[in-house]
Amino acid sequence: MAQTFPAAVKRIGIIKPSALGDVVQSLPLLAALRGRFPEASISWVIRRDLAGLLHGHPYLADVIPFDRRGGLSDLVRLLGDLRRRRFDLVLDLQGLLRTAAMTWASRAPVRIGLQTAREGAGWACHTTVPGTGWDVPAHARCRSIAEALGITEPLTDSGLWISSAARDWAREALQNLPRPILAIHAGAGWETKRWPVEKFAAVAGRFAGSVVAVGSRSEEPLAARIVASARTGALNVAGRTSLPQLAALLESADLMLSNDSGPMHLAAAAGTSVVGVYTCTSPTISGPIPPGPGKTSHQLVATTVECAASYCKRCPQHGERHHACFAEISIERVWQAVESVSQRQATQRHSA
Repeated sequence: MAQTFPAAVKRIGIIKPSALGDVVQSLPLLAALRGRFPEASISWVIRRDLAGLLHGHPYLADVIPFDRRGGLSDLVRLLGDLRRRRFDLVLDLQGLLRTAAMTWASRAPVRIGLQTAREGAGWACHTTVPGTGWDVPAHARCRSIAEALGITEPLTDSGLWISSAARDWAREALQNLPRPILAIHAGAGWETKRWPVEKFAAVAGRFAGSVVAVGSRSEEPLAARIVASARTGALNVAGRTSLPQLAALLESADLMLSNDSGPMHLAAAAGTSVVGVYTCTSPTISGPIPPGPGKTSHQLVATTVECAASYCKRCPQHGERHHACFAEISIERVWQAVESVSQRQATQRHSA
């Protein structure tokens, strides 16, 4: 396949509207495309509420916002816009009916999708790349797409771009907090991903440094419970950050503790070590991008109950077994992971 993609490709469209974690894990492909097609103009279709993550990105010529809850007229305008752009190459990294419509509407001469495509999305593509099935980690799927496009170099660039303004904001927000700083995100999109907030609060109460609770506006009550348990400095920024500011803040933290969520992947892409709590998802398939050379490795704490990694959005167990994974992952297990990463970081600082 690689031989069919000359460097003369001038217009590339990436269709990956959501979700935050999936978008973040797709960013290394953007950096690789810039190297493979240095003269190409690259555009990205993304959900409007996530577009701030990409605005101003030096690898992108354009960010195309998608309104998921928009009406038919909004969709028609978007499809017409994609057609007029005359892309040479389009990548559907989402693989759903709505992204299939976008991919087909582009009429690009080369349209590529994933083996994970659903709802007939594969029919809008000329080919789906081998090695991109559900049994493959998201970051490894990007590696397979890169190889299909003739990119042989490792995807070492996370592709995450953080503006100087966002970094200035984070520096000011954290300036009075004693180090080390532990960022905590207790929320998640599915109820089966949400390890109980009281357990996060218990870990926060053991941490000797400062705690910063992050999340959406709806998760502010969870964040408030966490900062109330902190031993030293504490800051609640849930619902008070833009995506660029959140990325800069997580980059500035020493460590992040989180459920399997978008902010966790954002922290990992920013180069921050992560302790991830995995209940209904698999740390192998849904874990963050592995850290680069010289970085402290992530610690992913997963349940061992019989329905582990079931990817059920609602708990399949009833009675005493309902949300058994929450109980099986103890505060002590998660605390030991946090302590292990913190100690390794301290050793690295002392030996530097």
